[in-house]
Amino acid sequence: MAPLFEFTNCIVLYGPDLVPHHCQHFTVSGDTIDQIALGEPCYAINQGTQVIMPGMYNGHTHMGDSCLPDGATGLTLEEGFFRPHGYKYRELAKQSEAEHLTHITNHLRYMARTGTVGHFDFREQGMYGSQLLRRASESTGVRSVILGQFNELPFTSDELQHNQAALSPQAIDELKAVLAAADGFSESTMNDLTDPAWQQILTLTETAHKLRAIHCLENTAYREVSLAVTGRGDLERAIDLYRPHLVIHATVANADEISLLSEHRLNVVLNPRANANLGLPLPPIAALLQSQANLLLGTDNGLLNSPNLFAELDFTYKVAKSQFGDALHPDPADILKLVTSNVGAVLEGALEDGTCGYLAEGKPADFVVLDFTQPHLQRSRHLIASILTRVTPADVLMTVRRGNCLHA
Repeated sequence: MAPLFEFTNCIVLYGPDLVPHHCQHFTVSGDTIDQIALGEPCYAINQGTQVIMPGMYNGHTHMGDSCLPDGATGLTLEEGFFRPHGYKYRELAKQSEAEHLTHITNHLRYMARTGTVGHFDFREQGMYGSQLLRRASESTGVRSVILGQFNELPFTSDELQHNQAALSPQAIDELKAVLAAADGFSESTMNDLTDPAWQQILTLTETAHKLRAIHCLENTAYREVSLAVTGRGDLERAIDLYRPHLVIHATVANADEISLLSEHRLNVVLNPRANANLGLPLPPIAALLQSQANLLLGTDNGLLNSPNLFAELDFTYKVAKSQFGDALHPDPADILKLVTSNVGAVLEGALEDGTCGYLAEGKPADFVVLDFTQPHLQRSRHLIASILTRVTPADVLMTVRRGNCLHA
């Protein structure tokens, strides 16, 4: 069978460590990488070429509110994003199904144009919201790992304060319907549900073999409210009651909480541009890179940021260098791994779908072709640093997922 894709005399970022190699032939048959004929490693080029890198995964999105770009400008985290009266939830309720689907689909196509083959999405609006995103994902080919939530919070303020109530039969039925439509569950914060409810959700998601995710430590109020109600911070509570596959933000994580993330080898998704956009502290990227936590990177809400991972990589790399306080750290490859090979711990591990986040023979054909013949790239002295800081969406020649061309 003739190869589906064939590239010659290019450069490939190879393996989980993303080492750039000259490559005589890169071929794809079906949904799998068939051949990578590697030459010598090369970090610098003297003339333009095509560079093939793994397809990127966005570790945290809310594509549902992509229909509201910059709508939260001037609003606090609580005013913009908290239920039931936050701006996001009020505006989402006004969207017609057809209009909303068009917005989500268009933004997934934009993700493909920016080299992204998949994303972990925290989808509001219950079962309906998850089903809507699934339709958009299927029509574009971009992989949406959907984490659903309740359409409305199932507890009153008094019930949350007393922290004794369990999920009602109606809430359990809704949760089962969400899990049937989605790949997993994520309520916004640990403070949105009671301890008994979190234990019920753990049991139901384990039975259904679904992912669990949670926003933790986005600001100090997450920790303080949890401490006031339960005597434990929100991260400690999440680990004890819910055992999440993904912990989102860790923006205000202190040394003890970073140790906890490290001890449990948790997958932590950083969202520095979104945190900065809301006037929140920047996450402790340098400290987390030195821990045993597995780090991913996300663009967060569509109404805060475009889902352009190149912009996120640039910002994250420079913030990390500032936090390390020297010119040597971090290694640029360690930042690029946040959207490539580090994702395998969730997709290849927890979901067992074979997606590893790197390029090797016999692995899924998820890749991006970059045009390093452009004047700002054709004499790069450090290819991976240039991907982080100089590549733009206009430099993406092709985005391929499982052998299907999403953008060219």
